[in-house]
Amino acid sequence: MNFKITFMTLIFISLTSCGQTKTERTKLGIEYAKSELKEALSNKTEKQILVNKVISDKETAEIIAETILFKIYGKDNIIKQRPYEINQIDNFWVLNGTLPQNMSGGTFLIILNSTNGQIIKLTHGK
Repeated sequence: MNFKITFMTLIFISLTSCGQTKTERTKLGIEYAKSELKEALSNKTEKQILVNKVISDKETAEIIAETILFKIYGKDNIIKQRPYEINQIDNFWVLNGTLPQNMSGGTFLIILNSTNGQIIKLTHGK
């Protein structure tokens, strides 16, 4: 009997001690965010991006591009331009939509810097 009580107590403690909710998270707050932004914008000597490439593969480039393009041009519009042409040239990803043959119209073009994620160019033809 004593073993069962001890066992059940251990189970209860292990289940309740590992639970986290959104309110139990440590948040650093807006002042911390402001100070980090200020430091990042003013820091000209230290490297700010500590990886070789932020966008290292085709799949990531596509996800980032779609996230931006869906918001601006509409998800349905961009999905109709699949399959996309995706090319990596030096440290840049060049992505553009395609249209069925003999169809007129425009497609998106987005160029992303693979080393820092910056959008170099973003357009949509008519």
